[in-house]
Amino acid sequence: MNSTCDYQFTVIVPFYNEEENASAMETNIAAFLPVCAKSPACVLFVDDGSTDKGPDLVKDICSRHDDFFFISLEHNTGLSGALKAGFDNCFSPYLGYIDADFQTDAMDFNLLLQYADEYEMVTGVRAKRNDNFVKRASSRFANAFRRVFTHDGVSDTGCPLKVMRTDVARRLPMFTGMHRFLPALVQMAGGKVKQVEVRHYPRTAGRSKYHLFNRLLGPLGDCFAYRWMKKRYIDYKIKDTTENEQ
Repeated sequence: MNSTCDYQFTVIVPFYNEEENASAMETNIAAFLPVCAKSPACVLFVDDGSTDKGPDLVKDICSRHDDFFFISLEHNTGLSGALKAGFDNCFSPYLGYIDADFQTDAMDFNLLLQYADEYEMVTGVRAKRNDNFVKRASSRFANAFRRVFTHDGVSDTGCPLKVMRTDVARRLPMFTGMHRFLPALVQMAGGKVKQVEVRHYPRTAGRSKYHLFNRLLGPLGDCFAYRWMKKRYIDYKIKDTTENEQ
């Protein structure tokens, strides 16, 4: 067990080839942790098999901060795999997720955390997206199509700012592409989801890992995988037990 067990809240930051954003990662997270609504708080960086200098830069950053932690995966697994690694290696009661490009602001975690005791997941909604037309249009279409399949009622499932109860996050079935269905997966497991508007900024460094193909065609196929999984999901509650009887 790593040191995240000593904290109330862990910010998970998965990254892949984001060396140009390393400085922003440090600045944004270092400013947020001391004012986190669930203190003490820490950050767990998850290197998803980067091939640039990002991992070395992040390790140097962690060496300067007591509340910064780092794990590195042997090879690139995709965002769902990096998130699963973060969930599995987080031992604080609550966790959050933010993208390494920091188009969302870690400070907005506090907007979500005020509902963390009532909901299994609190997810951000990018009220004013600072992306180009193709990104906005493809995202709207993908979200609409996904809602038809999931009926989760979530307007912006791709928002890279979320808060979850760690025990719930670690129980979610994670496969490639399932990061797009986190709210639906939480609901499938019997949890409640709250949506909160957050700020959104233009990307200022690095390159987006998403394009028209993996923003549209991939998620459409994942919708069918989700439907298959939902029909076969096993949910049970223990009615009675002799455990702990003297």
